Amino acid sequence: MSTSAGTWTTETIPIGGIAMQLTRAGNGPPLLVLHHDVGTLARLPFYDALARRFTVLVPSHPGWDGSQRPDWMRSARDLAAVHQWLLGDLAITRAPGTVSVVGLGFGGWIAAEMATQAPRAFRRLVLVGAMGLKPERGVIADQALVSYIDYVRLGFSDQSAFDRLFGAEPETSRLEHWDLNREMTFRIAWKPYMYNTSLPHLLGGIATPALVVWGRDDRIVPLECGERYAKALPRARLEVVEGAGHFVEMEKPTELGELVTAFVSQGDA
Repeated sequence: MSTSAGTWTTETIPIGGIAMQLTRAGNGPPLLVLHHDVGTLARLPFYDALARRFTVLVPSHPGWDGSQRPDWMRSARDLAAVHQWLLGDLAITRAPGTVSVVGLGFGGWIAAEMATQAPRAFRRLVLVGAMGLKPERGVIADQALVSYIDYVRLGFSDQSAFDRLFGAEPETSRLEHWDLNREMTFRIAWKPYMYNTSLPHLLGGIATPALVVWGRDDRIVPLECGERYAKALPRARLEVVEGAGHFVEMEKPTELGELVTAFVSQGDA
């Protein structure tokens, strides 16, 4: 078992006529991590924790962060298909049943769509505060109604955690980054907003063992969505992290890292 995250490297990979950015580190079984609608930070303690045990692959969704924007892309299933293509092109991920997927928020929705497209392809599936399902009682927070700063702040239970990561007044480049990512989010997930009416009917075909994780104080995606995912997926359980909002990996990186590592490592020699 590796005890160090090692060096993070970034490369550009051509997929579907665009240039996708992929960051990776670590050694061990491959673990794909799909980021939030607001994008991702280049380095997070959560990523480092995973890279001590796994080869962690963190692609930027097409149109987000450092990846080129495709004019043709309009749905979450388009994104899922592109990430499937990426996995098919990476030598480390070609062996069937070796890749596990962790989806964070919007990335959780993409991970769920990927699993419906290939119900037996993944070793483990982890959904953290995943979008994709329409709440029956509450609502998914609409980022069109607030500023991009307030939307990110809404994802934290403890506002001091936001300040530690981004500063009380985030720098202009960070604000521009969030604004561009929000524009791409609207292209993909505007109508209906942040869910797919087909997804609930397809989750029952997923054979992959799944872990559903939710922050107790998630104000962006209601906990009821986590309960629905856990009920709909045939081999799933739900874990609720106390003192965390939507961005569990930023507020509680140690707790989430331990949950993911233990779950994905089940059955290893």
